[in-house]
Amino acid sequence: MTPFDNPGATLGSLDAQTAGLLLAQAAEITLILDADGRVIDRAINGQQLEGEGCDDWLGRLWIDTVTVESRPKIESLLEDAFAGKPGRQRQVNHPSPRGQDLPVTYSAVKLRGSARGCVIVFGRDMRPAAVLQQRVVNAQQAMERDYWRLRDAETRYRLLFQIGTDAMLIVDGATYRITEANAAANELFGDSVATLVGASFPIGFDRAGMQAAQVLLGTARAGRAASDLRVSLAHGEGEVLLAAAMFRQENTPMFVVRVTRNLAGEASAGAAAMNQLQLRLAQSLPDCLVLTDHEGSILWANPAFAQLAQLATADQARGEPLGRWLGRTGVDQSVLVTNLRQRSAVRLFSTTLRGELGSVAEVEISAAVVNHGTQSALGFAIRDIERRISTDARGSRELPQSVGHLTELVGRVPIKEIVGETTDVIEQLCIEAALDLTRDNRAAAAELLGLSRQSLYVKMRRFGLGDLAAEAEA
Repeated sequence: MTPFDNPGATLGSLDAQTAGLLLAQAAEITLILDADGRVIDRAINGQQLEGEGCDDWLGRLWIDTVTVESRPKIESLLEDAFAGKPGRQRQVNHPSPRGQDLPVTYSAVKLRGSARGCVIVFGRDMRPAAVLQQRVVNAQQAMERDYWRLRDAETRYRLLFQIGTDAMLIVDGATYRITEANAAANELFGDSVATLVGASFPIGFDRAGMQAAQVLLGTARAGRAASDLRVSLAHGEGEVLLAAAMFRQENTPMFVVRVTRNLAGEASAGAAAMNQLQLRLAQSLPDCLVLTDHEGSILWANPAFAQLAQLATADQARGEPLGRWLGRTGVDQSVLVTNLRQRSAVRLFSTTLRGELGSVAEVEISAAVVNHGTQSALGFAIRDIERRISTDARGSRELPQSVGHLTELVGRVPIKEIVGETTDVIEQLCIEAALDLTRDNRAAAAELLGLSRQSLYVKMRRFGLGDLAAEAEA
């Protein structure tokens, strides 16, 4: 603190009233303390201190007006003031009736010539400064959040920029030099990134492509859409699609250029070749393939179907109902179509296929609903099983022993014959099982079956079970 040079000459004529006014204006809070540190007079300057309880300090010890953690600071201030040392500023907190503490910065000076050893204390309300400090802290935190948000955005941008499958270039709008290029651009243009960065754009296209790329950048600079421009790479390395957009960086125009290989033409050519292979496969298969509408009328058939149906060409079957050639006229087609509508697929449906010249072949049919866009049809795969080698030891007229096989014979064998021969098979199987259980004890087997021994022998002779004639001679 720098004192006045000649206070006696300049301030010596001041009376007590004037001195009091000067002291009250010198600070927001001015306290006069006695030798015990008790407030004997005070001056509060400022409406913002109204209602903070400052008027209640008169007559109280100054140290009792502060919070607990501020009491050592009050003791230090008073000790320095009574010792005549230059007063240091200390910030203390006063409890406020409003709930939030009142921060005040104090400095204390001993009043010379005072018989009572008075101390004058000057205080400044620190709430405006605290508000400003809080604003600075909030602004700093906001800046740090924005900084990290920008860092995160930049990290995501660079990650997407580098792992993108399309070639991406950042071009300076003033010099048309490439400032950044990702790994896909390096792979596409065949240069190292160090060589590609700094090169003038356009680069790597044929002559027409170079001109088209320049026009593309001009269109992007004008603010119009500039995308999917088809150009050719140099040295006949294929076609690419160019797209460009302009942005500003520090008031400098910059271009983002995307270069994508034109795979649509290659894909369409590949799809056409695949379709040709699929068509040739369908034409060459030895199994019959037939495509019909949902009513069963033939839309397309392969040559194998024409051969099995004894037609000159497959075109003769077009427009005809598929049931015309199936074993049970109208029935098999109806069953197949109904099952396809309900289940969308049918597997191993056994029937016969009649040729135009009278031949009949046993076939198995698998079918499915075929959808292509908005179109829908029924597809049938028909396999000739006439020459299939059977591993069954049964005769041709022996009925199978499963319900599934019995249902396959419906339409081929009269039901009376199916029932009669099925009954014979069941009787034979029961007799064989009874003989096995009784270890060929005929009396016990007859009892198990509920038959007399004579009836059992009759049935055994009928089915050829056991050598009854040899047993009789013995």
